[in-house]
Amino acid sequence: MKKSVSNWGNYPVIESDERFFTLKEKLNSLLKEDKQLIARGNGRCYGDAGLADQIISTVKFDKVLAFDTTNGIFECQSGLTLDKILDVIVPKGWFLPVTPGTKFISVGGAVASDIHGKNHHVDGSFSNHVMEIELILASGETIICTPELHHDLFTATCGGMGLTGIITRVKFGLKKIETAYIKQKQVKARNLDHVLELFEEYKHYTYSVAWIDCLKKGSHFGRSILILGEHASKDDLTEKQKTAPLVLPIKKQVSIPFFFPSFVLNKWSVQLFNFLYYNKNFKNEINNVVPYEPFFYPLDAILNWNRGYGRKGFVQYQFVLPLSQKDGLTAILQKISSKGLGSFLAVLKVFGKQESLISFPDEGYTLALDFPVRKGLFDFLDELDQMVLQFGGRIYLSKDARMKPEIFWKSYPHAVEFADIVRKYDPGSRFSSVQSKRLLQTK
Repeated sequence: MKKSVSNWGNYPVIESDERFFTLKEKLNSLLKEDKQLIARGNGRCYGDAGLADQIISTVKFDKVLAFDTTNGIFECQSGLTLDKILDVIVPKGWFLPVTPGTKFISVGGAVASDIHGKNHHVDGSFSNHVMEIELILASGETIICTPELHHDLFTATCGGMGLTGIITRVKFGLKKIETAYIKQKQVKARNLDHVLELFEEYKHYTYSVAWIDCLKKGSHFGRSILILGEHASKDDLTEKQKTAPLVLPIKKQVSIPFFFPSFVLNKWSVQLFNFLYYNKNFKNEINNVVPYEPFFYPLDAILNWNRGYGRKGFVQYQFVLPLSQKDGLTAILQKISSKGLGSFLAVLKVFGKQESLISFPDEGYTLALDFPVRKGLFDFLDELDQMVLQFGGRIYLSKDARMKPEIFWKSYPHAVEFADIVRKYDPGSRFSSVQSKRLLQTK
């Protein structure tokens, strides 16, 4: 029976037949039906990737298969979410090598989106730490690929948005930690130029991200708070924390019980939020030690925060520009500011170098902003797309819900090679999503 399904942005909403499985035998049975389909994890990508008339959900295929606590190697079924992995690995002194801004994504989704985090300039993206992927191809064959074995399939699967097959198992390396805490530094930046200088000054930090006030104009245009972090050692903790350094205090969560009315989100409410957020730090620099959860996942403390954007949903627009295109970053932010389409969530990071086929990260500046879906938004985003293209950048497929195909083909330099590999392993486009039909224009 079909039901309404959407990803985290609540746009678009489609009618879909969603099937679940807990055993491979059941999955193989589902795949005998001659229908186009796409695998979907926990639905935490934002746009229309992972949406199709028929969805194979991996969320119940979520077992831990192996955990080498000596060498930090973890192996699990693809539907396991990062929060459950953290519950297992942190008490043993290990952490995820790369994590996005939410822990509620599946491991299969982490591979399909080739997620990045606050440490891309140091540790790269998730695929840099993946040792082995098990896939079921369109032919029904189960195949294992690694950076060396079936290299083309491996590179097209990492960041390939689920178009090469159904990911069923992933083995990846972890990062050693002494405590479950982060040694955090927050530095206020008076404008965009200042925060970019601060990124350079503090580039030796493992984790860095900046929140930006995208509506402020004049000499304070782009004022920001740069947030830096390192995994804390035992010596950094209080005497009380040292008694159980790998155990966090009890988690506190609140939930948004309903969709906010659309009028709540406007230029003035965003300006008020930005004023309060920037001025919550009375000092220009704050140094403290915090649990890892509020550092990496501040929004996860508010369940269903996506409802704050109303029933029409929102688009998270994330692009990357080369380091040489600082003027492009300024121009795009100025265009957003002049339009009055500010965002509560405007996050700037700096990517390091990355060699990949279809993954989003590229050395440069990446900015992510939330825009509620409303009249005129998509025309405006089309204009931003052209600017991103003009300055040599590209848009994150995991966040995308409306990019035009010509932007995709022009901005991803290896898009043709990626499409060729997808056709090699899936000549009939068995694995197909709303997004792939829009961008790759498959039938």
